[in-house]
Amino acid sequence: MTAPDGKSSADLLADFPLLSGLPKDARAALAERMHIRHWSAGTILFQRGDPGDHLIAVTSGLIRVQLTTPQGRQVILRQFETGDILGEIAIIDGDPRSAEAVAVSDAAGLILPRAHFLSVARRMPVLYEVLARYFCRLLRDTNFQIESIALYDLQARLVRFLLFSLEQQSGGDTPAFMELHLKVNQTDLSAFLGASRPKVNQAMQALLALGVVQRKGDALICDLAGLRALSEPE
Repeated sequence: MTAPDGKSSADLLADFPLLSGLPKDARAALAERMHIRHWSAGTILFQRGDPGDHLIAVTSGLIRVQLTTPQGRQVILRQFETGDILGEIAIIDGDPRSAEAVAVSDAAGLILPRAHFLSVARRMPVLYEVLARYFCRLLRDTNFQIESIALYDLQARLVRFLLFSLEQQSGGDTPAFMELHLKVNQTDLSAFLGASRPKVNQAMQALLALGVVQRKGDALICDLAGLRALSEPE
């Protein structure tokens, strides 16, 4: 793989949090067989049931992973942007894709074939250790999402979604007030929260009325203490 901007291929992969903890020689070995792919907005990268034969390291754009019912209802599982990696579960177990991935905007990513990953991992078992830590974080995030949908009313789900988005945006550094730039539109937010768009709008208006969020152009100014107080309703 030829890296842009004069970077070595190993240095390029260091920009991805999942791979940054690997030794440089392991990143270089993975990069040997990676190649770049580009997708225009609306392109389906893979569908549920497709072979899980590669992972994608997103280098630009926004990619959404979702489930679609036979009736056409969509549930958004997660959105991936620059620095994120998707399809990593399939390169471990080799099972078919469990969801579909769609390019929300024009996007690009580095493709790592499963066969090459396994070849490198046999020589460098540290890959499995790094992935194990990553899957632990992923499981915690998934538990948070399931808990929010199953146990909380819509306002609390919206609050918890905002808090989760703030943490993802800030990397854990959360001052008293933060400016949040949501990368989802109202329709997608409704799919995330498992509610209709009018009901999500009502919940957002309630938060605005309470003063825990304020609009600033396309951003939200969030009062973290106020949101946290609402995230666990009695």
